[in-house]
This record gives sequence, structure tokens and C-alpha cells, in this order.
Amino acid sequence: MIDVGLYVHVPFCPRKCGYCDFYSITPGGSLVADYVDAVVTELEAVLADGRLCVETIFVGGGTPSFLPESSLARLMGCLAQVYRTHHPSEFSVEANPASLTSEKAVLLRQAGVNRISLGAQSFVCAELETLDRLHRPEDIVAGVELVRRTGFEHLNLDLIFGIPGQTLDTWNRSLNAAIELGPDHVACYGLTYEPDTPLTRRRDSGQVVPVDEELDTAMYLRAIDCLAEAGFQQYEIGNFARPEGQCRHNLRYWRSQPGIGVGPAAASYLNGCRWRNIVSVEEYTARIRAGQDTAVEIECLDPLDRAGEAAMLRLRMTDGIRCEEFRALTGYDPHVLFADAIQNHVRTGLLTVDHDRIVLTRKGLPLADAVIRDFLKPTGP
Repeated sequence: MIDVGLYVHVPFCPRKCGYCDFYSITPGGSLVADYVDAVVTELEAVLADGRLCVETIFVGGGTPSFLPESSLARLMGCLAQVYRTHHPSEFSVEANPASLTSEKAVLLRQAGVNRISLGAQSFVCAELETLDRLHRPEDIVAGVELVRRTGFEHLNLDLIFGIPGQTLDTWNRSLNAAIELGPDHVACYGLTYEPDTPLTRRRDSGQVVPVDEELDTAMYLRAIDCLAEAGFQQYEIGNFARPEGQCRHNLRYWRSQPGIGVGPAAASYLNGCRWRNIVSVEEYTARIRAGQDTAVEIECLDPLDRAGEAAMLRLRMTDGIRCEEFRALTGYDPHVLFADAIQNHVRTGLLTVDHDRIVLTRKGLPLADAVIRDFLKPTGP
């Protein structure tokens, strides 16, 4: 048996947010019903031979809570069977405060969902409008109350910093508002300008002005300090949790553990190979109906590439690269394999290293992407 994390991608939203580059569309006609039929078929096929044991389930998007109640019920009915058969330790669903109703919340809870991730993003109306979000701050409060009332064990709130027009004061306001709602997990993401997104085009045309790098860093460090003061432990670059509140599904990803993705654009990693389903609902459903393979972008990593990727993912965690564990996993000594990168970034104060661990420093956390890139290109034997 192979333990896996199961990810189900729901690619539907009422409106595309200006900053989002995940695959999502606004559905029409029978597209949603066709999609759910296809996902159920793929799920049944993936788990049919019994070699996989589902350890976590994560339903993301898109906006899973945007699904019509009948479609959500069909999808959750299938996943409830997976839950009853495999007994995963965590069953998470992403939701939007504007689309999570009491009926849908009860449906999710009855299926076995024990973790809700609410996309709050900001508690400031002007910032939500800049992000093209449909909800308002009061909807976040109502959504949290609904999650509590329905009895979900874990609650995550997502926040974004670096929004055009955002100040350190308004960021503090969002952080404090989130903490006051009592989640056991908060995720803080720096806004990125992805190619071919509406927000990037607005930036390029001068309609919005990005926050400067110094303010962006100050916001990130403020999140670390504010959440620590409130009892949250940072366990990954942008993720903070109270005891027992860590997202186990995401931890599987950062630890390079196997995962299976179902639905259009969903990614999988198993036996050293990774692949992605075709990025089109229409083509995905057509291939499923025809009994054809939906996987594209298939890549099998050689041992050195796998070691580089494992190092990159572990450096995202505040626990860093544990050297003995890394040697057992990959067969390589990280001190030898990444000698140049370690030397360069220790010298600049971005890494701290001893015989047991290689970890980003506080100075290195805001520059993590630049540091991590160097670990994807091993230089040792």
C-alpha cells in the first residue's frame, strides 16, 4: 500500500479574481454536471486497484463552495465513500465567504470534511475590490460563524499582503481581525503579478501601483511577529498554526510525499514521476467519457533532480532540511550536494547551518524564492 494525499480540483468561480493564475472558469450549460460525472469516474478508476491508501483529502479550486448544491452533493457523496473506506486524517475544502451557505456547510460536514479554508484575503473593502473579490469583511465574519456552528474541527483563513494601496496599518487591521475570529490556522501570501492576469495588465498600464519592496517585506515580517504574539507557530514560509492546526495535506507536499490529483489541471506525484491532467474542462470530460488518459506534462525525475526538489520543498518549512532525514530519503549528503549554495547564503546571512539542519534565517525568509532556486541546481557529486 502507498499512502497518498488526494487533491480534487474544482475549476469553477463566479468571477475570475484579477490576480489568480490557477485554472478556473465561469461555467455555463451542463459543464458543471459533466465535470462532476467525470471526476467521479476518474476517482473510481484511480482507487479501483486498491494499492493506494488516501491519507488526506483536499478539495480546492477555483471555488468548491460555488458548486450548485446538487453538484456539490454528488461530488461529496463520492468523497464520503473514500472517507469511509480510507479513514484519512484530514479532509479539507476551500470555500469563499460569499458562496458558503448553511446547506452546503452541513453537506460538507456530513461527508466527513473536518477542515474549512476560507479565502478571506483582506478585511478592508477597498483592498477586496482591488483583488476583484465578491465578498465584504462582514461576509468573512458570517462565514466563520457558520463554520463554527456547523462543527468543523479546523478553520484556516487566507490573507494576502502587498495589495496595491495597502498600508502597514490596514495590513495590521486584517491580521488582528483574522486573529480575533479564532482560527487555528492562518495563511499569509504575498501578492504576485502572474503573467497574463488582469491585475498584471492593470499594473502594466499604470492603473495600479505595486507596493514597494521595503513595505512588502515589512508586512511579511509583521505577520510573523503578530501571529507569534497570538500563539501561532510559523511552520512554512506563509503558513502559521496553533498546536494541532497544521495542514497535513500541504505538509505531505512539502515533504515530497506521494499525491494524486483528480480533475482538470490537477497535479500528481508518485514513484518519482509527476504529471498534470489536461487544462480544459471540456477536453478533460471528453477524454474521461471516451476512456482516454487525461494526463499530460509527464516527467520522471532522476535521483539528482529529486534531491534538488526535496531540498527546495523542505527549505520552505521553518524546520528546514534535516540532514539525516535528507540522506535517508535521497542518498545524498546535503552539505556536499549544495555546498556552493550553502556557502553563498550563509555568508550573506540568509541561511543558518549546523551538522543537523539547514534553515532560512529571519533575514532569509522574505528572500526565500531566490535562496531556494539555488538548491534546485545541485553542484556536488
